[in-house]
Amino acid sequence: LCFLIYFRTFIYPFFTRGRPFPLQLLFFGMLFCIYNGFLQGYYLIYCAEYPNDWCTDIRFTSGLLLFLLGMGINIHSDLLLRQLRKPGEVIYKIPQGGLFTYVSGANYFGEIVEWFGFAIATWSLPAFAFAFFTLCCIGPRAYHHHRYYLKTFTDYPKSRKALIPFVF
Repeated sequence: LCFLIYFRTFIYPFFTRGRPFPLQLLFFGMLFCIYNGFLQGYYLIYCAEYPNDWCTDIRFTSGLLLFLLGMGINIHSDLLLRQLRKPGEVIYKIPQGGLFTYVSGANYFGEIVEWFGFAIATWSLPAFAFAFFTLCCIGPRAYHHHRYYLKTFTDYPKSRKALIPFVF
């Protein structure tokens, strides 16, 4: 968890290409990630109580697997998006490969799966709340990106869904 929050907060923003990014937005994004990481960590360290065999509990193992799957999808999708543009380019291109074959928001899907996996693995209300709000915040972004791609690109794959493969 710490690595992921550190990566998203301090490393990932510097790998993005395209239009200039407002420093204020970067600052607030970093502030949110630090605050959320603190809240999640505080709950897990000081509030949560797990039995000694929690690491073998189906909730922990299935949640961990979902978390790792989502993280893999998220990182791979971000890599594909970063490779779309050459340095200095600001035009939009159609993402290809990975889960982008099935959905317009593969990176968003990965992040949602990741945080629901974390919520299941920790079995905590703060983690479920964060997963739910992640879905509520970036789910609509995936939908709007999907609509934008359909309007902008005449050759955009019509079978591709917005966020959930084969469903939505």
